[in-house]
Amino acid sequence: MNILKNRFLILALFLTQLSFSQEGLPVYSDYLSDNYYLIHPSMAGASNCAKVRLTARQQWFGEADAPRLQTLSFNTSLGDEGTSGFGAIVFNDRNGYHSQTGAKVTYAHHIRFSEGNDDLNMLSFGANVGIIQSRLDESEFEEFDPAVGGTKQNYTYFNVDLGMSYHFVDFYAHFTVKNAIESKREIYTDIEFDNLRKYIVSAGYTFGNEEGLLWEPSVMFQAFEQTKEKSIDINLKLYKNMEDFGKIWGGLSYRRSFEATQFYEGGTVDDQTLQYWTPIVGVNYKNFMFAYTYSYLSQAVKFDNSGFHQITLGFNFNCKREPYHCNCPAVN
Repeated sequence: MNILKNRFLILALFLTQLSFSQEGLPVYSDYLSDNYYLIHPSMAGASNCAKVRLTARQQWFGEADAPRLQTLSFNTSLGDEGTSGFGAIVFNDRNGYHSQTGAKVTYAHHIRFSEGNDDLNMLSFGANVGIIQSRLDESEFEEFDPAVGGTKQNYTYFNVDLGMSYHFVDFYAHFTVKNAIESKREIYTDIEFDNLRKYIVSAGYTFGNEEGLLWEPSVMFQAFEQTKEKSIDINLKLYKNMEDFGKIWGGLSYRRSFEATQFYEGGTVDDQTLQYWTPIVGVNYKNFMFAYTYSYLSQAVKFDNSGFHQITLGFNFNCKREPYHCNCPAVN
């Protein structure tokens, strides 16, 4: 009986973690790899250079059909003034029998309240239009269940993300609504709901100077409207400019959910929340960027002791202006 309960617990925890990742492009910690555009469409073209970012994420090495995600993104400003931005994202997300692929196209508009590069004072608006195909492979299910058809199901749907950002010298803030319109996927028919809307709020500030260390504390809050699930990221990044080389940087992120999951152990029922610790290291060399991210689940009961590994490769090009005179890594 205890073995059955433990298996049910593991399944429940696994499904709880899935709920954060099966509504489109998942929100992990890859935005900390100089990649805020992945979650905030208003960041398309906000930087002084065009950016290409390729990420590959693998969870639970050694486990069959473990979750994995790949993304490729590009964004750039348009025109000499850079008041408009364009971007595109493609992604592939697989999680056991569930998988999804998608593509998004972005337009952003940037309103600069200051002239030249002496000060940064910019308000940005952006929108994604995306197409996503969700798939469920029931053909390999071993046990018979009248609710399972035993086929490979897929459903394609459209959705929209809307966002805004504000940069003022060393401070920044973002607000984005993911999956702003209701969209019925009709692939998990018994438990599916139309409202996939999610709200993301980010803010941060950079301290220090270019000659020494830059310190960038930041937070990110996300909430699902339908399920009322909420989580918060608390982040700290450090940057060090290296003369004639580029920049090295690293940081630590802590994610915690607000909702608890019950588990059974030793004859009692207890609660635990989803918690991630994510260290990250990176280097910028000329126009190239490399980052490695590792996420570890710190909760007592979990599916596997191994963590989440992610590599990000980046390339900056077509820089149209001199950097702003501020400590603003995401824009400069």
